[in-house]
Amino acid sequence: MATQHPSSALHAPALSAAYPMANPGYGKRSAPDQRPRTRDDFALLPTRERYVAGFVDHLPEGAAMSVKQLAKQLPLYGQQAISTALNALSVAGHLRRVRCPVVGAGDETRWVFRTFWSRTARDNEWWNGYLATEQATLAAVPEPSPSARDMAPPPPWTPAEEEPPPQLAPEHPHTEQTPEPAAVPQQRTPARAPDTEPAPPAPATAPATPHAAGTSPAYLALARLGREDHRLTLSADDCTTLEPQATEWLARGVSVDYLTSALTAGLPAQVDSPVGLLRRRLTDKIPPRLPTESARPASAAPTRRLLMECTDCGRPGQPEALPDGLCRPCRTAHSPADETPPHPAEIADVKAHMGNLRDLLKPV
Repeated sequence: MATQHPSSALHAPALSAAYPMANPGYGKRSAPDQRPRTRDDFALLPTRERYVAGFVDHLPEGAAMSVKQLAKQLPLYGQQAISTALNALSVAGHLRRVRCPVVGAGDETRWVFRTFWSRTARDNEWWNGYLATEQATLAAVPEPSPSARDMAPPPPWTPAEEEPPPQLAPEHPHTEQTPEPAAVPQQRTPARAPDTEPAPPAPATAPATPHAAGTSPAYLALARLGREDHRLTLSADDCTTLEPQATEWLARGVSVDYLTSALTAGLPAQVDSPVGLLRRRLTDKIPPRLPTESARPASAAPTRRLLMECTDCGRPGQPEALPDGLCRPCRTAHSPADETPPHPAEIADVKAHMGNLRDLLKPV
C-alpha cells in the first residue's frame, strides 16, 4: 500500500527560461485527459521521485527529456539518481518512452524518440490503449517528414545515460536529441573528417602492409574512437584485431557514424580494457543483415510502427511486452528480492537461543 509523504519533500526548481528544447519531433509529449495541477500531485511518491516529477510536469511540450539534460537542471541529483527516478515514475504510471518512424528521403525510414508524460498516474491497460490509438493515428494520418537534420537512424538499444550528437539517434530511453552549445563537455561536434579520407601513401620501397595507407573505413572508425572518448583509445594492434568485426558491421549497411555511436554510447565511468569492451559490443550489438535494394519491392511503402522502449535500458518492444514501461530483465533487476518466510522451527530456535543468552546475562 502506498504511503503518502507529507510536505517535507523538496520543491522542484523553477523552470529555467534557457531549458533546451528537443529537435522537432522529439521530446516531451503530454498524455490527454489529465487532472488539473494541484499541490497534492505526486504526494504518494518518495521525495526524490516527487521532486523530479514536479519538474518534468512543468516542462513545455517538446522539451528535452534526456537523463543528462534533467541532471543539469536538477543539481541535487546526478544522472544515475535521475535515471532511477524515471524508472520509478514509469512503474508508477506517469511516463512511457516510445520511438516513432518518420519518412525520410526516398523510401528511407528514420525514427524520432518521444517521452509521453501523464500527471495522472495510469495503469498498463490505459497506456496500452493510448499507444494503440497513437499507432492507429500514425498509420491513418502520415506525419510530415522532418528535414534530414532533425532525423536520425534507429540505433540499437543501450543504457539511458548517453546523449548522442544531433545527427545521431539517441540509444537510451532516457535520451533524445537536444541542441546544445558546442562548449558542453562530451558533446561531439557534427562536423568530422570524411570516413574514407585516404592517408598519405606508403613509400614505394616499403613493403605493403594491411594499413599502410589507412584506407579501411572500419580501421579509421576504430582509430578515431579515442578522439570521441578518451576511454576508448586503442593501439594500432587493437584496431587491427577489431577491424574484421567492424568491417562486418559496415558490410551490413550501417554507416561509420552509426558504428561510432553504438560503440561510444552509454560507457561506464571507467573502462579498464577498451579493446575488451569494444569486442563485446561489436559482438553483442551487431545489426541484422538488411536485404539488398534489388530484393526490396519498388512500390512498397515503409511500415510505420510505434514502438515503446524500456525506460531503463531502451530495449524496444510492443507495449504489452513492457509492463510498467520496463522489459523483463530490467523489471527483474529493479524488483525487490523475494523473501521466503522463515520456517516456524527456525523461529522457535531463535527464540530459544535468545532466551539462553538472557539467562547467561542474569546476575548470579
